[in-house]
Amino acid sequence: MARRKRVFKKHIKPDTKFDNLLVGKFINSILKGGKKTVAEKIMYDSFDIIHEKTNKGGLNVFEQALKNVAPLVELKSRRVGGANYQVPVPVLGERRTTLAIRWIKAAVSSKKGKKMAEKLADELIEASNKTGGAMKKREDVHRMAEANKAFAHFA
Repeated sequence: MARRKRVFKKHIKPDTKFDNLLVGKFINSILKGGKKTVAEKIMYDSFDIIHEKTNKGGLNVFEQALKNVAPLVELKSRRVGGANYQVPVPVLGERRTTLAIRWIKAAVSSKKGKKMAEKLADELIEASNKTGGAMKKREDVHRMAEANKAFAHFA
């Protein structure tokens, strides 16, 4: 069995406004072409929009959304005797938040016709209320894991 190359931890700096690691990580994930100030503006604008719409703090809604979207189990492909099985595996720690960020970002970029900040604000509000595209993705993954529970012994 070929082992993978060792992956070293990246040290992510917290964002400038809230001094929050999660926000810093999200900003880094929406970066395009190294334009961090643009990514920060999108993030902070979406926080302002969230505050206008819900009268809750943008940061609170953001953290609640990430908590709701973070999956408990995921599927990993396992090749056993010529057949590929989707094996449910529990998701731990860092990977939960990474997947949550990835799914929220995918849900936001699939929407059309608004500014990025508005789309992000809408998706974060929906995710904090346990609805929206990212939550649907989480439910789908959980449903698939439930369906493939029989292969859990291959993990």
